[in-house]
Amino acid sequence: MAEDKKLTFFSKNKSECPICEAPFYREDLLSGGGRMIAGALTRDLRRLYEPSKKFGEIFPLVYTIIVCPRCYYAAFPQDFFSPPDAARLSLEEQTERREKSIEPLFGPLDFKEPRTLKEGAAAYFLAIMCYDFFTKDESPTIKQAVCSLRAAWTFNDLYARLPDDNYDYLSLNFYRKACFFYAQAVEKEQKGTEGIGAMKNLGPDLEKNYGYDGVLYLYGLLEYLIGSKKDRQKRAGNLSRAKTMVAKIFGMGKASKNKPAVLLDRAKDLYADIAKELERLGGGMEGPDEPSAE
Repeated sequence: MAEDKKLTFFSKNKSECPICEAPFYREDLLSGGGRMIAGALTRDLRRLYEPSKKFGEIFPLVYTIIVCPRCYYAAFPQDFFSPPDAARLSLEEQTERREKSIEPLFGPLDFKEPRTLKEGAAAYFLAIMCYDFFTKDESPTIKQAVCSLRAAWTFNDLYARLPDDNYDYLSLNFYRKACFFYAQAVEKEQKGTEGIGAMKNLGPDLEKNYGYDGVLYLYGLLEYLIGSKKDRQKRAGNLSRAKTMVAKIFGMGKASKNKPAVLLDRAKDLYADIAKELERLGGGMEGPDEPSAE
């Protein structure tokens, strides 16, 4: 492939896994040159990209998680090379579990070669597993929430290209995980048991950091779209809490750098949708102590 048509590059400097000490070279996405043509912004704040004549389809999210090709330890770049000391042994002991977890979903993967959508989805799945062993000081819950949402997006991309491989089921499963983790992250932040400050970019996508307001919005949106509908009273309680959180986004009423108009408008629309659903449920009561994990 001609140099000017390349999408990614492998770093010249060798990296070393802090868990198994395996050497590897990181793959990163090249920027500029018309590689990324911004398209629509989805309701869950994902920026879609139009295929270019020169480069075709591009999926920037595929490259954001660093994965050790040998032991499948995975994390965001800010965490990868400095996992908590207390977690290192557990992360090493869980190597076989990580390998066995992704094999039935993806088959053989090779993180030494240029990534495909499969490696991208697997990377987020592996990171979610690895963040189980990080301490509250590293804000693992919100990182698992973002990874879950991005995994859902990537599995959906896979489904569009491989509709017979059940990736739609996996996408829905990771949307449910995202719903659970976002609810947990908001609750822990409010109770002071685990903050979200160690997550440098709350995204949820790469294009823009919507900050804490974006977290509240996604918590409300996912609870509205994905939250459990089996128990009418429980759903009403969860939605009532989500409605209160969403209202905080546009409480001041003015757009700013931290409160872009697009987020304010979508938060107001979501607030109205939740209010209608609560009216249908005959709800509006206070939510239970624990958000639904279903």
